[in-house]
Amino acid sequence: MSLWHSLLGALPCEWAQLEFMRLALVAVLLAAPLYAVLGCLVVNSRMAFFSEAIGHAALTGVALGTLAGLADPTPVVLLFSALLALAIAWLRRSSVLSSDTIIGLVMAGAVALGVVLLSRGGGFNRYTHFLIGDILTIAPAELARLAVLALATLLIWAVLFNRLFLATLHPVLARSRGVNVWAVEALFSVVIALVVAMSIAWIGLLVINSLLILPAAAARNLARSTAAYLGWALLLSFLAGAAGLLVSFYAATATGATIVLVALALFLLTLPFRRR
Repeated sequence: MSLWHSLLGALPCEWAQLEFMRLALVAVLLAAPLYAVLGCLVVNSRMAFFSEAIGHAALTGVALGTLAGLADPTPVVLLFSALLALAIAWLRRSSVLSSDTIIGLVMAGAVALGVVLLSRGGGFNRYTHFLIGDILTIAPAELARLAVLALATLLIWAVLFNRLFLATLHPVLARSRGVNVWAVEALFSVVIALVVAMSIAWIGLLVINSLLILPAAAARNLARSTAAYLGWALLLSFLAGAAGLLVSFYAATATGATIVLVALALFLLTLPFRRR
């Protein structure tokens, strides 16, 4: 990371001379593969609502971390999000209710609890930055945590990709091949929860799900094979992140939302290719 940081500082650009912009771009380069890989599986398994629920429910993790007296509630947010993901996976397996009903009920309860806890004494305004996020405030220590999460996620993906892809694409066939679909889905759910929870402080819980879904959805319009699907998702995720960061710098707009708008524009540009 320090090498990338130094190389970026040598660029003859106004933004490259600013420490916070260099750190933000390194964060984008680390996060883009995570969103691309997970986004492909989320789109394939139709779990967009699940990732959105985790993003919104992470607000309760912020509340619990604040009540615990932590200056940085991130560890509690990660733990709460992982436990919530496991709870949803268990309920989906054991309940007769549909998946979207279970996810909606859990999200509603978790979000309501978070708002109640954070609004005690009228102090909710202090936490509204989690709604919008600000990647320009990312610190070197947070970059290190993001790098560890990225490495762990990509290792899991490399080892379990075939089982993950088959379980999300065709659960019945996966079971016939000896894949423990519930264990794979639970692990996948936890990984999504950790990535989403780690990112909300920088991207914002209002738009985090869009950033996860849009590059993968655009890649699906272009790809004709699994390898191409992943390749396009990676490229589009990198492009949306870097371009959105620079546009937000010169336009003085919220970075997370600007990145999402760039990703949306890329998705719209790929629609004619899907029709063909």
